[in-house]
Amino acid sequence: MAQDNASRVTEFILLGLSDTQELQLLFFTLFLLAYAMVLLGNLLIIVTVRTDPKLSSPMYFLLCHLSFIDICYTSVTAPRVMVALLSGHKAIAFEGCMAQLFFLHFLGCSEMFLLTVMAFDRYTAICRPLHYTAIMAHGACWALVAACWGGGFIHSTVQTVLMLQLPFCGPNTIHSYFCDMPPIIRLACADTTLTEWLMASNSGLISLACFLVLVASYALILAKVRAHVSQGHWKALSTCASHAMAVTLLFTPCIFTYLRPAGTSPTNKYICIIYTTFSPIMNPLIYTL
Repeated sequence: MAQDNASRVTEFILLGLSDTQELQLLFFTLFLLAYAMVLLGNLLIIVTVRTDPKLSSPMYFLLCHLSFIDICYTSVTAPRVMVALLSGHKAIAFEGCMAQLFFLHFLGCSEMFLLTVMAFDRYTAICRPLHYTAIMAHGACWALVAACWGGGFIHSTVQTVLMLQLPFCGPNTIHSYFCDMPPIIRLACADTTLTEWLMASNSGLISLACFLVLVASYALILAKVRAHVSQGHWKALSTCASHAMAVTLLFTPCIFTYLRPAGTSPTNKYICIIYTTFSPIMNPLIYTL
């Protein structure tokens, strides 16, 4: 910490997942395997979609972008966690912590928006098949993907600015394995009630709103399939089922974590593993199998 008129935190200590040496080696192995699966599975999807002319539909175009986001999203936390587990070095500079928080929410929010766009793609393909080509044209797909990235950037910028305005002058121990809002905001040397509600209304409501839109799209698709049963519709419905599994893995823990003020109760760092590591692993398995 640097001393001026008041002490200011210049680094945080990430306590990680466990202090036990044996468990640290176990977690390192699990994270290494998980990260390797994320890289290999999502890279395989990207290469396959880009090289196979038959996979030129909007669904595979969006899936390719989802795989790219998953690779970047996992790379924000997994490599540093593995280094900390192996070396025991748990300190992270204040600037590095804020950067990790920014990119985590930038990529995570972009993925939520992209999953919502993918649900719209499936809804259009099943419920409005005659207009599908016109609605999901190449230019429209690029515009939707750009909107997802832009929405994620705006969301993450707001979250990071709110965090940077808080004073940190006391404890610097984060009870987690990565920098995120709920554990960090508890370390601020000020009344954070308003900031907590602003953050909950930002991250929490975005997660909940996207999830409700997805549920509504699935309900409409189920109603359509029930009224018009055909082999093509059932094939499309199977794609929606896999999409629903990926959505549940990502949105459920995010809503649980962010749709409440940070100071109400501690965040379970093991639940965070689901949406930071496990969900990016399952996406390529669910969508390919």
